[in-house]
Amino acid sequence: MNTTLIAFVVLYLLGTLALGVWAGTRIKNTSDFAVAGRSLPLVMVITTTFATWFGAETVMGIPAKFVQGGLNAIVEDPFGAGTCLILVGAFFAAKLYRHNLLTIGGFYRQRYGKGVEVFCSVAIILSYLGWVAAQITALGLVFSVLTGGAMSTTTGMIVGTLAVLIYVVVGGFLAVAWTDFIQMIVLVLGLSAIAIFSADLAGGAGNVMAMVQSQDLLRFLPEPSFTEVAMFIGAALTMMLGSIPQQDVFQRVMSAKDAKTAQRGAIIGGVSYILFAFVPMFIVASAVVVMGQQAMDIARDDYQKLLPTFVLSKMPLLMQILFFGALLSAIKSTSSATLLAPSTSFVENILRNLRPKMSDREQLLAMRWSIVVFAGLVLAYAIAMQGTSIYELVSSAYQVPLVGAFVPLVMGLYWKRATTQGAIFSLAAGLGTWVLFMPQISGWGEHFPGQLAGLLAALAGMVLGSLLPQWLRNRHEAAPHMVQPS
Repeated sequence: MNTTLIAFVVLYLLGTLALGVWAGTRIKNTSDFAVAGRSLPLVMVITTTFATWFGAETVMGIPAKFVQGGLNAIVEDPFGAGTCLILVGAFFAAKLYRHNLLTIGGFYRQRYGKGVEVFCSVAIILSYLGWVAAQITALGLVFSVLTGGAMSTTTGMIVGTLAVLIYVVVGGFLAVAWTDFIQMIVLVLGLSAIAIFSADLAGGAGNVMAMVQSQDLLRFLPEPSFTEVAMFIGAALTMMLGSIPQQDVFQRVMSAKDAKTAQRGAIIGGVSYILFAFVPMFIVASAVVVMGQQAMDIARDDYQKLLPTFVLSKMPLLMQILFFGALLSAIKSTSSATLLAPSTSFVENILRNLRPKMSDREQLLAMRWSIVVFAGLVLAYAIAMQGTSIYELVSSAYQVPLVGAFVPLVMGLYWKRATTQGAIFSLAAGLGTWVLFMPQISGWGEHFPGQLAGLLAALAGMVLGSLLPQWLRNRHEAAPHMVQPS
């Protein structure tokens, strides 16, 4: 156990807590708490949107999958996830910004009514269980590795949850934005330094790239068969489109000071995420060159420990401090916003429908208590799901909003003929089809991805549900009236 390294980590955690408490002194209402008062400049919108996805799976999950399966194995994240932010900036940010809403669920209420609002909000909230659980799992692993096993993974999960929970409850999204800003600077500098040192250990970047090319890890496109291509498209669309109707993405973009800043921040953040995600991939590829088969064995058996093991066994103390600072920055930046997002949605889109006369102060208090309750639920879920990979927890989280909430959002913004009936048909068709493709129900999912089938069914449901009633009415009105006998 390296006490110096642990001391630096503790100081870093205390620093972020202090920043969160400071941000809490500036919280005056629910707008400050949920979207930082819509006041953030471009640089902070970029860092906070970049931080949306740069979490545990980017540092530990994606690189291990890359060295095992190449670029083809990681189409969902970072490529799908980063493209999501680009699409949000290009097609959604300005339109949604003008609605002046606290949550994405508010759009469904305005466009389709309270029923669709509640249903979509529930789907979005449930999708966060796996996403936040992945970050909590990673925090537990980090603390366990740091203490040489003296702290169990479960205890590490509890400590990590409390470390994030305190500053989110006190400072809301304002605390998230400020800590994201600091943590992303630490992350970029730390991982960049680690990459340079890793290349030196491997005998130069040329050796690393030679290994990557020899293992055909740069192959991106799938095998030219119907099933392989369909699975590839389904994986790409899961986070690319399924993450668009998500509260954490909405909060980060809507916290901008104006619509143009929201657009630019999301696009730059998405491009930056895709590009910088290659840095931890390069570090792990360097680990394979340095450690040989041992690295591949760890990647296969317990890939979440590959990078920490490489850093702790092959690098000096300074590099270890930089790595764990960067890793904790990545995990905490993602887990903080994803704790806040579902809690905000619950209060604004579900609780307010049950208690419509809540004052702003009561609503703010309810948001804080909801964060505490949701954190407890996520912690219990993460402990129960121990053994499930971080990447799988994350990738499965966004299938529900993809087949349920995405089509009503995009059609509500871009198709004037979309109706409440269409949204209901879309939700029923999308979720119903997705369930039918589950392996517990049928074997169809082995030949065609359930999330892609659900998305297509949701689109068909929206079009038919919106147009069919009007077509039937027109047909009825055009029919000649029968003359009743006298």
